[in-house]
Amino acid sequence: MEEIKRLSRDLVAKGAIIDYYRDTMQIPNGNIAKWDLIDHKGAAAMVAVREDGKLILVRQYRNALERETLELPAGGLNGRDEPTDVAAIRELKEETGYIADKVRLLTSIYTTVAFCNEKIDIYLAENLKKHGKQQLDEDEYVGVEVYDPDELVEMIYSGRIQDSKTICGIMMYAYMRKIE
Repeated sequence: MEEIKRLSRDLVAKGAIIDYYRDTMQIPNGNIAKWDLIDHKGAAAMVAVREDGKLILVRQYRNALERETLELPAGGLNGRDEPTDVAAIRELKEETGYIADKVRLLTSIYTTVAFCNEKIDIYLAENLKKHGKQQLDEDEYVGVEVYDPDELVEMIYSGRIQDSKTICGIMMYAYMRKIE
């Protein structure tokens, strides 16, 4: 593949969660193209497995979709240098009130590679213990729900779960259960 060269990157808007850039690119045929980039500091998510084998998910309103979604506990990094396992553990505790004895990386995903560099590391949390109440931000409302993994897989196939990190985490866990 021939080389693509960035000629410039201009900040269009700085947001609380993302920054929006306009890149001027020279493509291999010599033409100049304008490409958008959404710069994201990263995030982490947790597949949280209770002793009974059920998974803990959260239900929350998502403004971009104008509806509630069912998702893995997750959240953005507090800074680009924050270890993602620390963020995943923090989000699990804040959103569900649970802590885990054992945490391991399942996978890493890039959510929208065409225009966004958001990377989410998805962890598996086992040996959970209830640590107390949720510790939500003032503007957060998150409901905690518990499901059997097979039920969640069916919810994915029926289209009731559409969040990419949640689909990926549940399917990774479902496959892992099969091979172990």
